[in-house]
Amino acid sequence: MSVFTEQQKLTILEDLVAINSVNENEIEVAEYLKKLFAEYGIDSTIVPVTETRVNLVAEIGSGSPVFGISGHMDVVSPGDVSNWSTDPFVLTEKDGKLYGRGANDMKSGLAALAIAMIELKESNSLTKGSVRFMATTGEEVGGAGSKKLYEEGYMDDVDALIVAEPSQDVIVYSHKGSLNFKVTSKGQEAHSAMPHLGYNAIDPLAEFITRVNAEVRDPSRSNETLGELIMNCTIVQGGQQVNSIPEVAAAEFNVRTIPEYDTEEVIAKFNEIAEEINKQKDAKIHVEVTMALPSVFTDGKSELVEIAQDLGEKYFGEKPGTIGSPGVTDGSNFLRSKGDEFPFMMFGPGLTKMAHKIDEYVHKDVYLKFIDLYKEMILAFNQ
Repeated sequence: MSVFTEQQKLTILEDLVAINSVNENEIEVAEYLKKLFAEYGIDSTIVPVTETRVNLVAEIGSGSPVFGISGHMDVVSPGDVSNWSTDPFVLTEKDGKLYGRGANDMKSGLAALAIAMIELKESNSLTKGSVRFMATTGEEVGGAGSKKLYEEGYMDDVDALIVAEPSQDVIVYSHKGSLNFKVTSKGQEAHSAMPHLGYNAIDPLAEFITRVNAEVRDPSRSNETLGELIMNCTIVQGGQQVNSIPEVAAAEFNVRTIPEYDTEEVIAKFNEIAEEINKQKDAKIHVEVTMALPSVFTDGKSELVEIAQDLGEKYFGEKPGTIGSPGVTDGSNFLRSKGDEFPFMMFGPGLTKMAHKIDEYVHKDVYLKFIDLYKEMILAFNQ
């Protein structure tokens, strides 16, 4: 049973794209969805994360199994809007594609989940178990929303989880973690002609970068699905004038972790190297962890994945493959207490390669088909 016309489904996505939720303002998205759910008798709860950022949780059905469905409400910046061929905050259809910031990543997935849940409720077709809708804040930077929902117990009784990130052609059942560091070195200013009167903050930081590159990377340690840990120093700052000894220097690192070489071990290694340099060079290096999202590893052999593959073939003519991904999702927080056999996947309208791009788009027919795909998937799993 379809409650919404095709145009109404497009209007909901259009309304969501029109809300500028660039790394903030998810509350407006949450309030829109809350009002939409209320129109169909579905209660929802706004879960505050900070003074300005919130999650939204809604549920239908009762008892187990509890099927978790999730998407994030924030989007990345469109950058220079003059580079776009359309207004990034006006959903625009051209040649069967729907353009707009978040059309692909991931307001189409979020809208498809919400519509699917409403139509399941209106048709009374969910005769067993529950569906828990979890719209999150801050996924693009840090995952604060999913962390809050995990800490408040919203995942405790969830029996399966789908995150509707753009991945229409392949099912992601595992992914690397993401770990960010800011490493600061403090020295003492002096004239460059008299360096002995100061302490060059760049020198110990350069040694730290060299040692971390050599000692943290370890190609002998690998995950059969996710491959090796990946680490990069991506930002370096230091000094203000060419003839002055710099007082402060800083470097930032991103590490993509694997279960065999995860967050705690990498943090410990960074701190160990900093302590050794501080002791040997009389340096003042400080390591700050600015984000820590653990890797997600499931075996990909769940009934949920099989259902999704069959439905992918039904709706798109080809059975989607399964992979592990170097990227991260809210699953990093949601699955902190779940085991390898937990039914999890990232599967949603849009293409991973389109995320964060100028002229981001989702194919119109793919967005619409995923609504029905999600309904069938939930009913098949909860039967």
